[in-house]
Amino acid sequence: MTLDGAAAAAAASPGPVVMTDPTPAGRFGEFGGRFVPESLVPACAELEQAFRRFWADEAFRDEYRSLLSSYAGRPTVVTECHRLGTQLGVRLLLKREDLAHTGSHKINNVLGQALLARAMGKGRLIAETGAGQHGVATATAAALFGLDCHVYMGATDVRRQEVNVFRMRLLGADVTAVSSGSATLKDAINEAMRDWVATVEHTHYCIGSVMGPHPYPWMVREFQRVIGDEAREQCRSLLDGSDPDVVVACVGGGSNAAGTFAGFAGTRARLVGVEPAGGAAIGKGTAGVVHGMRSKLLQDDAGQVLEAHSVSAGLDYPGVGPEHAYLDSVGRATYEAVGDAEVLDAFELLSRTEGIVPALEPAHALAWVVREAGRSVPRGSTVLMTLSGRGDKDVAQVMEMGRG
Repeated sequence: MTLDGAAAAAAASPGPVVMTDPTPAGRFGEFGGRFVPESLVPACAELEQAFRRFWADEAFRDEYRSLLSSYAGRPTVVTECHRLGTQLGVRLLLKREDLAHTGSHKINNVLGQALLARAMGKGRLIAETGAGQHGVATATAAALFGLDCHVYMGATDVRRQEVNVFRMRLLGADVTAVSSGSATLKDAINEAMRDWVATVEHTHYCIGSVMGPHPYPWMVREFQRVIGDEAREQCRSLLDGSDPDVVVACVGGGSNAAGTFAGFAGTRARLVGVEPAGGAAIGKGTAGVVHGMRSKLLQDDAGQVLEAHSVSAGLDYPGVGPEHAYLDSVGRATYEAVGDAEVLDAFELLSRTEGIVPALEPAHALAWVVREAGRSVPRGSTVLMTLSGRGDKDVAQVMEMGRG
């Protein structure tokens, strides 16, 4: 967004533009910060210094923008769902991150972090992944830049996402199945952080969402804000200079939602993040520390992290990015939950009405739109939804569940 555009957005906003830089301590209100072993404090400080330096460097930004255009395929389009919108009584627009290279929004963040890793002289990338899309994107960027790559993935998710595991290995990455705990995303993050502690001198940890210790929540949001900036410009063209009434995206850690919301926080659009009912960290969680950050998470009275559940591997996480906890606390965004059955219905509905097979993650956002159209979303409203990934990876899982 230009400075003039930012000023116009601020003038139109019902309150302050809240998605600004965090405090020097990496806080968004009471959330965020840096809660890591002493051995990782220098690595986080090095990364913050590098990000501040290179994000302000036009040559770095130009190379990043060039990769987004010529390699990732940006800008992604906004598609209007005429049949489904008519059925729901709203004007439904999809921001098509499923059309980006590797099939999701994850490539936006990974290309930025891979460029930073190269600039810092790090020859190895490690990553965690749930649904596999971040792992595939990281393996893709590593292949592009000639970097070693190691991906940690819960054993449960390895079984759910066999195709993505094959894709990562095809791209040259080593994939470790993590069997501890619930063998899902939380446990993959734990193993990746252990690796980082041991190999920090030559390894960059490419975190896939707006979570973790500072500067990751801020840095990843900045790499993903291309979604919201593009979408706002595209919507204003489609809507004769207006913004959508509602902007909605799924939330696990919350990077696609943070990137989308960044483009609309300064407008009057209602911002809605949709969590899985079995992992609603904002809806059911309390403030605490997990994976290097203070945020909202599912925990018991003793502070022990509880297991999350979602039909989608990418949202199977007991916490949420700290900026989302902040947006909730100040009332700028609201966070709702949907159940697995609603998600599967939405997965089928979009496929059959629009010929677009969504990933199970953004099917959560669509499930909320379907449920609330004509209720909290009045008939005739314009709704922008971020379709964060395509459903190829989930077809076998859904088929095994007897759907379709």
